[in-house]
Amino acid sequence: MADSNHTGTSFFLTGLPGLEAGHTWLSIPLCAMYVAALVGNSLILWVVRSEPSLHQPMYYFLSMLAMTDLGLSASTLPTMLSIYMLGVREVALDVCLAQLFFIHTFSIMESSVLLAMAFDRFVAISKPLHYGTILTSPRIARLGLVIVVRSIGLHIPAPIMLKQLPYCRTRLLSHSYCLHPDVMKLACADTHTNSVYGLFVVLSTLGVDSVLIVLSYGLILQTVLSIASKAERLKALNTCVSHICAVLLFYTPMIGLSMIHRFGRRASPSSHVLLSYLHFLTPPLLNPVVYTIKTRQIRLKMLHLFRSDRTGIRDLLS
Repeated sequence: MADSNHTGTSFFLTGLPGLEAGHTWLSIPLCAMYVAALVGNSLILWVVRSEPSLHQPMYYFLSMLAMTDLGLSASTLPTMLSIYMLGVREVALDVCLAQLFFIHTFSIMESSVLLAMAFDRFVAISKPLHYGTILTSPRIARLGLVIVVRSIGLHIPAPIMLKQLPYCRTRLLSHSYCLHPDVMKLACADTHTNSVYGLFVVLSTLGVDSVLIVLSYGLILQTVLSIASKAERLKALNTCVSHICAVLLFYTPMIGLSMIHRFGRRASPSSHVLLSYLHFLTPPLLNPVVYTIKTRQIRLKMLHLFRSDRTGIRDLLS
């Protein structure tokens, strides 16, 4: 049966199936992950802002990535904590639509930033003498604005279209947060238009971005192989390691989740939930770690910060 009246309409979210009794205990590592992601990305923003030597295109893009990761973490946080800490699985329709809008917007924003960072690496390696003149601060700012407008503009129709649909009495979602395909499949109406729209958004953003990232690295590899010195080749490739890790962290779980949705009909429900956690929780958590380990300037600034704090505490105690 369908419920065409949206007053009081709500959905029920899903935690890890079979582990309902341990949700309170699972909330501890989940909270630790969120705190680490928020602190790590905030530190990246602070380091880039406070260190003049990091006022370069590569680190401006890294700041964009950190802000996007903060937004993505904040988008999934409310319902995750309500499920695991409070045991509350019900979410109102309007709250659900707002959440899916922000989750999908920040996901596309992250993909766009990763593409911009791939272009940054291509220019730095292929045209090092023109790097500063091609990627000027005004151009980076305009590129950031385009990324924001593209991400928001493409997802404004999603909650509006879903709001118009009548929903069946059974409103159990298969994830711990609201996602467009998950909400759409609970509608008791023809969702062909919504499906076409969703496919268009995915192909025109994640699809195009991933192809262009691969193309960028093909051109980078071509340039690197033309360098005579082995040491210089390794040095050039080493500047790409952090970005490659960020790309793999973002796209690998997403591809796995898509494959399971389409071909893994016999896959357990927990595999869907776990892969979605990997896709939405892992990049914000590990991106700051990867860039801190691989970027000397950031690593030194972090060490200086912690040493200063330790010295300050020792002075207070003495």
